[in-house]
Amino acid sequence: MQRTVYFVSDQTGVTAETLGHSLLTQFDGQEFRLVTVPFIDSVDKARATVERINMAAEREGVRPIVFSTLVQDELRTVVRQANALFLDFFDAFLGPLELELQMQSTHTLGRAHGVTDTASYMRRIEATNFAMAHDDGGTARSYEMADVILIGVSRSGKTPTCLYMALQYGVYAANYPLTEDELETATLPPAIRSYRDKLYGLTISPERLQQIRRERRPHGRYASPQQVRFELRAAETLYRRQSIPFINTTDKSIEEIAAAILNETGVERRVR
Repeated sequence: MQRTVYFVSDQTGVTAETLGHSLLTQFDGQEFRLVTVPFIDSVDKARATVERINMAAEREGVRPIVFSTLVQDELRTVVRQANALFLDFFDAFLGPLELELQMQSTHTLGRAHGVTDTASYMRRIEATNFAMAHDDGGTARSYEMADVILIGVSRSGKTPTCLYMALQYGVYAANYPLTEDELETATLPPAIRSYRDKLYGLTISPERLQQIRRERRPHGRYASPQQVRFELRAAETLYRRQSIPFINTTDKSIEEIAAAILNETGVERRVR
């Protein structure tokens, strides 16, 4: 039976989604219908959300699950009355923290994802601009500013990983594609040769890469099994020969890939 899950927040809902998803992944075989309800910042909106949840419970014959990151006590009290399993992250953690720190929390809205730290916000924007400007080897200028330079064959996950590290952590990440000509020589391209200590390689299973390439360009040699296997073998040979650390992205999320890269390289997370 499918269960409806609501992520209810007074801001974007990102925190509720992230924590809720982490818990839901532990229940294999259970199907969930995910609904995010952000910007619940008034009693009227909270009551409307309760009505929406109750209608789902009546329609589906089973009560929904609600993950809440509502800060204001008044709003949490209203939503708690819904016919649902109400899981309140602030209730779970703020109370024990207040006891441990011997002080009351501020209950301030938007602290997690608002622009309360202008310097951190600007760092993420600048890092994102850097990642886009240095995507797919578009320019080799300013590589000295990069915290990390991802290399790999086409469609191995370089661009989304760079953008995630930039937007989430303020990391200056560039990426450079390994072309067939460069792979045949098994040597580092001149554009990145001077930055070996910043390089990190991505690889992926042939089957998964072929599937991704077929969706983008179904005809021609680009997605053929022979071409895919050649490029991956050559890339991994290059990594090992040049002592470049690398990760297989096949079964990993962007979050996992980024965390592994930052952990192994020691690159500092500039924004948290």
